[in-house]
Amino acid sequence: MTTVGIVTGGGRGMGLACAQRLTGLVDTLLLVDRDEESANAAAKELSVTARGTVEPFVLDITDADGLARLAARVGELGTLRAVAHAAGISPTMADWRRIFTVDLVGTAMLAEALRPLATTGTAMVCFASMAPLLGGTTDPVVDAVLDDPLHERFLDRIHEAVGSDIENPGLAYMWAKRGVHRFVKQEAVRLGPVGARACSLSPGIIDTPQGRQEAESNPRMEALVQLTPLGRTGRSEEVAAVVAFMLSDEAGFLNGIDILVDGGVCAAVHGRAQN
Repeated sequence: MTTVGIVTGGGRGMGLACAQRLTGLVDTLLLVDRDEESANAAAKELSVTARGTVEPFVLDITDADGLARLAARVGELGTLRAVAHAAGISPTMADWRRIFTVDLVGTAMLAEALRPLATTGTAMVCFASMAPLLGGTTDPVVDAVLDDPLHERFLDRIHEAVGSDIENPGLAYMWAKRGVHRFVKQEAVRLGPVGARACSLSPGIIDTPQGRQEAESNPRMEALVQLTPLGRTGRSEEVAAVVAFMLSDEAGFLNGIDILVDGGVCAAVHGRAQN
């Protein structure tokens, strides 16, 4: 049986670090990135040491036709074993609509496309964020909208539920990532009967090109680094190591939960709030 893995956003940063770990877990790894040059370069680099095949796959995860091609390619190659969905955008990269479309709707679209391929041993980890865990914001009306990201009026509905404040990219990012937290719980229930799993991972402040771009425009990030009990930013390979465990057979009973990899900053922030 040929096992197949997928890493989205695999051209750089945490996605590339995950891809490096997954080359030892599966026979064929599909390295997905919307940037063709990055995908090809990363696949070439990983192929040098990979135990199996690394194949670049150029795709925007919000492209339904492209996702159908991805699922078809997995079916041609073998059995879907592992998915690390690291593709996403942060507040400085787009407006609120695009943030929701990529970070939450795209996650749901990817899961929907791959769901028919899930079988015993299939595992999926979707990248979320510590952002909604820091804020602690909850609203049952908003949550009800977040729980249906593929609704044809999703963007209008989330705007109606939150109000004009949702047009703030930072707030949109927080709500979108809360949606990812909630989505994997639902996906875990859907996949469980066939022996497959879904979880999310919430990175803290990680030293990546995207993270540095955010830090340049958000002074609060430096303050959060100072509050982090470990006193530093995280490294991509540290996040990838956790993802690799979550996708491994050793984590076979881990399902429907979020894993926070933040150096303890959420604990520090909440501790200050209670004092």
